Amino acid sequence: MDKARVVAAVASPTRSKREPRKFCTKEDYDHASTLVGDAARSRAYLYPLKGILYFATHRSLWKPLLSRIGPYALLSVSVVTGMFVFTYVPQFAVLVLFNGPLAVFTTVLLILNESSTIINMISRTYLLQDAILDTFDGTLVARGSDNIVREGRQLQPGSDPMQKLGKVLKSPFERFSPKALIRYIMYLPLNFIPVVGTVLFVLIQARGRGQIVHGRYFQLKQWSESQRREWLKKHTGPYTAFGLVATALELIPFASMFFTFTNSVGAALWAADIESKGTSMTDSTAPTLRETAKKAE
Repeated sequence: MDKARVVAAVASPTRSKREPRKFCTKEDYDHASTLVGDAARSRAYLYPLKGILYFATHRSLWKPLLSRIGPYALLSVSVVTGMFVFTYVPQFAVLVLFNGPLAVFTTVLLILNESSTIINMISRTYLLQDAILDTFDGTLVARGSDNIVREGRQLQPGSDPMQKLGKVLKSPFERFSPKALIRYIMYLPLNFIPVVGTVLFVLIQARGRGQIVHGRYFQLKQWSESQRREWLKKHTGPYTAFGLVATALELIPFASMFFTFTNSVGAALWAADIESKGTSMTDSTAPTLRETAKKAE
């Protein structure tokens, strides 16, 4: 009898320890499923593609891109070429220990990601800051969202959306932060895990990319930092989906500048839909973005 009690006493804690683990696993799975479901229903992943089409069919939006294409092309060629020449072999030597034959491909993807980060860090700080701002605001004006743009810059009379853009009253774009660079370096070791690690690394980058696409929109809405954090937390799925597609496009060598601008157009189209249609992030039963935005204000 005593032996039976001892066995029961030992077995009981074991079960109690396992139950929370099962609960946490199910909770994590449910959370991930919710994020994926929200992302799919929101169709936010389509906006980078819509940005490409809209940009291609609205010549007035080309002006900021054309004004920076020379310096950016030189920067991109220099960075990508230099990264492959000087870092491919060392990084391949490390990754081949973990990824085996797949290291040929994972090293290329890693270098493209690194090159994209370096190019974005330099270009967004020194070359493209004003041009991307003009593209975002110009797209909002082209979509008829003049009222919200006036919160951040002066607008001139006229029919051309880019010519209507006047003096900037508020500039939202921050320089590449040391925190973002440190976070990037911290997650680099994920690439040592074959295939899955590289995918996770890109997903993490995509989440960060998605969280900054509406920085200008949030500023025009005059939201506080806490309101922005709450909004992004509530809509993590849609913004991650947008960031994933945007990141994938910007990884394409020598075309990343073009997609940087089209992604800005896509983000502005998304913001314009929020303003004009109250587009829902999830489904018809969920509060619309516009309603949620008004509550946040």
